[in-house]
Amino acid sequence: MINIPAPFILETQSLSKSFKGFVAVNNVHLQVSEGSIHALIGPNGAGKTTCFNLLTKFLIPSSGKILFKGQEITQHSPTQVAQLGVIRSFQISAVFPHMTVLDNVRIALQKQLKTEFHFWKSSNTLNGLNDKALELLDTVGLNGFSDQLAVNLPYGRKRVLEIATTLAMDPELMLLDEPTQGMGHEDVERVTQLIAKVAQGRTVLMVEHNMKVVSTIANKISVLQRGAVLAEGTYAEVSRNPLVIEAYMGHAGAAL
Repeated sequence: MINIPAPFILETQSLSKSFKGFVAVNNVHLQVSEGSIHALIGPNGAGKTTCFNLLTKFLIPSSGKILFKGQEITQHSPTQVAQLGVIRSFQISAVFPHMTVLDNVRIALQKQLKTEFHFWKSSNTLNGLNDKALELLDTVGLNGFSDQLAVNLPYGRKRVLEIATTLAMDPELMLLDEPTQGMGHEDVERVTQLIAKVAQGRTVLMVEHNMKVVSTIANKISVLQRGAVLAEGTYAEVSRNPLVIEAYMGHAGAAL
């Protein structure tokens, strides 16, 4: 039998989630092409983060299916989907603040040694990961910060460190939740360029409010409103869609 590759690395079919009668995600069909940067956008409360939590199994769908590379993962645990290569970041920086930048990345790389649960072992066992960790820090532009405590990094650099630890897990599909939230212009530019760089050879699905970021690097955009997909396409297509403009601006005569 010949195995035919799945046309999409990630796909949802009629994905829905309700909380005591409130429908947060409503019959969502997503199709994320392998090797693309796919943005999930929408007004506050549109259901974007809930959708992310469903995809990474921090929430169980009320109905519908989730497929990764053609394999159904609807009932998988967060650990199982991470082992498949689906790795996410969070809106709030999730680094270890009182460890060095290098140690944060080494811990993420520890999965490669299969010793992440060997708490009794000396930290010296991680020294074999130093070269790979330093290489990752160089990739994201943090090579000069390796000895600093993460707590002392500026906010934008902390988010970059989180991307580095996400990369250390060797993801096939990276899910980035608001990667530029709360950043100044310079940090936004830096992280936008970094996402484009690390997307080479992997797929990125990102929730992002900054339309300049989305317009710069996203290959495809899905717009959510009230938990449902309102529109899909390139930035040029969705930015001219009257329904999208009205969802963001309150009337169709404005510009996104």
